[in-house]
Amino acid sequence: MWTKNSFHKVSKYIPPSWTNSLDFKPSHRVKLAMLPTPVCEWKIPFAPQGLQLFVKRDDMTGNTLGGNKIRKLEFILGKALHEGCKAVITCGGVQSNHCRATAVAAKELGLDCYLFLRAENTGPDNVEYPGNLLLDLFCGSKISFIPKRMQYKMGIEERQNKLAESLLKDRNHKSMCIPIGGSDLVGLYGYIDAWKEMLEQKVIENVDDIFVTCGSGGTAAGLAIANYLTGSQVKVHAVSVSDNKTYFHGHIKETLNGIGLGHLQPETLIDIIDGYKGSGYGETTTEDIESIKTISSTTGIFCDPVYTWKGLKGLLTEYKNNRTRFKGDRVLFIHTGGIFSLYDNKMHQALVDSFNNQVL
Repeated sequence: MWTKNSFHKVSKYIPPSWTNSLDFKPSHRVKLAMLPTPVCEWKIPFAPQGLQLFVKRDDMTGNTLGGNKIRKLEFILGKALHEGCKAVITCGGVQSNHCRATAVAAKELGLDCYLFLRAENTGPDNVEYPGNLLLDLFCGSKISFIPKRMQYKMGIEERQNKLAESLLKDRNHKSMCIPIGGSDLVGLYGYIDAWKEMLEQKVIENVDDIFVTCGSGGTAAGLAIANYLTGSQVKVHAVSVSDNKTYFHGHIKETLNGIGLGHLQPETLIDIIDGYKGSGYGETTTEDIESIKTISSTTGIFCDPVYTWKGLKGLLTEYKNNRTRFKGDRVLFIHTGGIFSLYDNKMHQALVDSFNNQVL
């Protein structure tokens, strides 16, 4: 018999007991994700010998092929609904998984969505990355393109606040402004709660190291802080694909200050690894595309060229060349989603090559 489920329901959030000492905790949460996500062994054919690799399938969180952002949005949009907001305003690159996830979730919840997207080419005929942008548009989001190198604290945040003021004045719509990646104190609890989930799955006690791709820093911060609070013996690593370790250490330090753990230093909580961004954020090589195809054609798990492949590439390369960086051989990779980056103009040649080689 069909019964109404708890999806899209706002409820009070009961945080894990091991967060009791923190100064900040969200009060509400809205059900968006399909949890728990599974963990399985990942047999990549070119993985270094000795590596026991596992993957946490957070690409399966739901919400139109989800990813890690959905966990954060459960808390961020839960707060927005609880406070009576009618709209959300967020920002990111034109390829932003966070913006796409926000656009989809907002419409599921009846909220208007406004996006500030950083891009160079903004005309309909020369958009660089059609995948996520197509979904943003199909969800009815209102989009403003801004310079590709504009920084959040140096222009974007001000634009968000001005738009929020305008919506309140002109339409009497209260709005919530969400930072890049949903990486604030509210969104932090997405991966504090994910750590609780992995404890319940008995994952943490069976791995030595955890790797994640680091694009805005919120997921990495949540994992590192939860690891510390629970006294777990896992080593957490984050491979940077946008900024660098100096920026991410600063972001995590700001987060620690905000939750009452300012006495801790980020460098002692997490190993942030530079060197795998390549020629720039979102830039992809032919070799990267070939590796992505090899993985998907042998394991059925897709990596995207902007985030997950670069994080995984860092894991595999560091294990091969810098084994002492790891606590052990049992390594868990958090797959943060991003499949729509494969629907990218840069993938055209890979499509042609695969077509020529595989179509009978």
